[in-house]
Amino acid sequence: MERQEHYDSIMDRNKRITWQDDCYVDLQSTTSSLPSQAETEGLGWIQRHQDQLQRFTTTSLLEQMLIHLRKVDVLSSAEEAKIKEAGRLRDQVNILTSVVMSKDTRGSDALQAFIESSDCLVAQLILNHDCMVKEHKEMLLQRYEQCRDRDSVSCSKLDVSSRALLLVDGLSDLQQKEHDLMQVGATRGRKRNHLRQLGLAKLLEPLTRVSLPPRVSLTVGVAGIGKTICVRHFIGQWSQGAICTDVSFVLPFTFSELNSLEKVSAEKLVKMAFPHLTDTSLILSSSCRTLFILDGLDEFHRTLNFSDAVPCNDPKKEVSIDDLLTNIIRGNLLPDVAVWVTSRPGVASLIPGGLVDRVTEIPGFSPRDIQDFLNHHFPEMDFARKILAYLEAHKNLMVLCYIPCICWIVADTLVYIMQSGPQESLPRTYTELYAHFCSMKAEVGEPRGREPVKMEQLHGSNRKLLGNLGRLAFYGLLKHRYTFSEQDLRAYGIDLLLTQSSLGAGVLVREESAVCTTYKFIHLSLQEFLAATFYHNSSKRAIFDLFSESSMSWPKIGFQNHFRSAVQHAQQAEDGHLDVFVRFLTGLLCPATLRSLAGLLSLGKDDGNQKAWAAGFLQGLLVSGGAVVSLRTINLAYCLQELQHTELLRSVEEDLRLGSLGGKLSRAQCVVLGYLLHVSPECSEHTNLTGSLNYTTVKCLLPQLLYCSHLRLENNHFKDDVMELLGSLLSAKDCHINKLSLADNAISNKGAKALSRALLVNRTLTSLNLQNNNIGSKGAKFLAEALKMNQVLVSINFQNNSIEEEGAQALAEVLQCNRKLVSLNLRKNTVGAGGAKRIANALKMNQTLTNLILCSNHLGDKGTIALAEALTFNHTLLSLQLQSNSISNRGMTALTSALRLNHGLVSLKCVSKPVTASKGELNRSGRSEEYGTCSP
Repeated sequence: MERQEHYDSIMDRNKRITWQDDCYVDLQSTTSSLPSQAETEGLGWIQRHQDQLQRFTTTSLLEQMLIHLRKVDVLSSAEEAKIKEAGRLRDQVNILTSVVMSKDTRGSDALQAFIESSDCLVAQLILNHDCMVKEHKEMLLQRYEQCRDRDSVSCSKLDVSSRALLLVDGLSDLQQKEHDLMQVGATRGRKRNHLRQLGLAKLLEPLTRVSLPPRVSLTVGVAGIGKTICVRHFIGQWSQGAICTDVSFVLPFTFSELNSLEKVSAEKLVKMAFPHLTDTSLILSSSCRTLFILDGLDEFHRTLNFSDAVPCNDPKKEVSIDDLLTNIIRGNLLPDVAVWVTSRPGVASLIPGGLVDRVTEIPGFSPRDIQDFLNHHFPEMDFARKILAYLEAHKNLMVLCYIPCICWIVADTLVYIMQSGPQESLPRTYTELYAHFCSMKAEVGEPRGREPVKMEQLHGSNRKLLGNLGRLAFYGLLKHRYTFSEQDLRAYGIDLLLTQSSLGAGVLVREESAVCTTYKFIHLSLQEFLAATFYHNSSKRAIFDLFSESSMSWPKIGFQNHFRSAVQHAQQAEDGHLDVFVRFLTGLLCPATLRSLAGLLSLGKDDGNQKAWAAGFLQGLLVSGGAVVSLRTINLAYCLQELQHTELLRSVEEDLRLGSLGGKLSRAQCVVLGYLLHVSPECSEHTNLTGSLNYTTVKCLLPQLLYCSHLRLENNHFKDDVMELLGSLLSAKDCHINKLSLADNAISNKGAKALSRALLVNRTLTSLNLQNNNIGSKGAKFLAEALKMNQVLVSINFQNNSIEEEGAQALAEVLQCNRKLVSLNLRKNTVGAGGAKRIANALKMNQTLTNLILCSNHLGDKGTIALAEALTFNHTLLSLQLQSNSISNRGMTALTSALRLNHGLVSLKCVSKPVTASKGELNRSGRSEEYGTCSP
């Protein structure tokens, strides 16, 4: 009974799917903040229009008002002079209304009559603005409330109002060139560390007091991340008067509805979408602030051509819809209207960067968000804990749950299976999971009150519907089409009535607007899955290439030929838009997946030979290819996982865990290692490749190392040529590396120079370990120049690098100007007393360094005395290590005297071995000092 109620409650998918509304916002919580009619009826005309008079009155209109009021003897010459002397226009309007209101009703009536008789746009705006805005806000609230699932309950922990946008400085190469799910796999939903957060309420505000508000804003996010929900939340908050109160009109459009238009003018477009706005010239004028929202650029069937678009600056002129939008974004048309565009990242890159004033990104779920989501939606029977435990055990399923829509699909399906079958039947791949999801959608609509329906007994209409949906999905995918009209559905044999069935409504979303009705799959990944089922079925009997809708193509006979063709097309696609389709196609070769789809698809018998053949074919492709492991190649490892052919994957994962990859990294192993860096948080967050790499393997893995957090590359005998590669890695905009250890290699000053160039632009690296290399004083100088500019690195280890006094002098100059470095290790560098003096002078000025290690540097008493003097000025340093520096009683006396004046140091070590209690003392500030005469 509980199972029936749970799935009956989610059957209505015509409006929105559950996760979108529940995760983000409740648009019905409050009503518009505009004054009610009862509140305004008792006010005089001027009082009711006071805000509009102040906001919209221009200098020329004010002059006309004064002339008219003088003519009808409402104003005296002295009063007119007083108004003109007020200075700012707003102050002049305030004095004018105060003077007129202080007289009898004749003054107010005269001003009202003048405004009402004027035919200028400003006067009409003063009269009609509030009524138009109120009606428009009420319409928007009503329209967007209809998108809510009527049975949903708001999940406050995941309210979009508390999930700020991320302010980015452009799109990374990964975002521009790769499939959405590959982006999430590579980064695991993590945001770059240096990004600022921007609340939705500040989307249209200037970032500083001296900057201007953005005219064109671009918000990007992968499919299913919540871009449309973010837009709807903004509209709801604005309609309720909570944000952007200076914006008079918000005009939201979706690119899916704009697909139905051919030629249209700007004014006609507004009238079509918002018929209640009768006077569009007022709305599109420069007198009031208007926002155009263009949601879902990736769903536009045309291409915005910014180089060859026909120029247009007349809002009444009809042009093609793509030229119209191009001119609006460029600013040729409606230059005073603000524009907010949302899109998936790959398509968003087609807008020239120079036209975009602000780029923001919608972050995905964090691990805590996933947990909150599960706890909110599945509190009964401990489902949330079970699902989370299962996902953590199956990293390949967990990695895509950073996307809210996929998290909902995964969790909903797992709960359904847990309620209806044994734990052993839970899916281990995404293909299995999506097969169960489609079966669930078909089954939940069957009659209740009897034994669960067997899949073989499902009505034939489901089989036909799923087959036609698969064909629509496949050819839509090839054409980069993700939204479909009613005409499109009919063309592929889809009965519109069946789209309202449990299966149809479970996989399709129907969206209505004043312009047209459109359909799309609930998520891009579901379109790719259904496309794969169509291709898998059709390839067994097709005699022509399925990648061409026409039969006039080169004959292809047999599943294996068609499978090769699909993989080849995916590998050649520059944007990777067929990657996930091929994963699902490969996963459909598993018997467990086919059993889940029995009754929905005519799959026939499979003896398992195709699975074995496909595994051999894919492994063969792992070996071939270029010198660099690309994400196209990594996708082959994803395919092997979907095929559940995991022997090679497990072998590399075990070697990585044991640190025994040395000498084993062939190209195939490099591909699998790249895959593990995608799906395994443990591998990417602490990647230990000590003693495992050489120049060839670093070059091969370079693009995949970008997304590691803590990268250990110790004892690999790296020379300067590898540093050139790693320098390009650290310079990339996509770089996520926080900690990098290059200890125990053979890096010289040339390699240090390559690293220094990278540190000038890198904004993620916080810790760099160069222990036991040979960068010398020259290499230290190169790095010092970069550290003067770098504002991210907080810890650097130069231990045993022979930087000597000259290198120490360069680093001392860094300490004088760098405000980020907190830890500096110069152990075993022969800096001598001269180097110590340079560092001591810098410490007198430095206020950020907290940990300094100068052990084994031949400082002697002279260097120690200089450091002791610095301690009387510096109260920021917390730990100082001076062991093995030939410090005599003279030097120790200087340190002891300095500590009496120092208020910051908590740890001072001057001996190589622990001393007894009698040789140490605890001073009055609680500091621990270990001192004594030390041998060199």
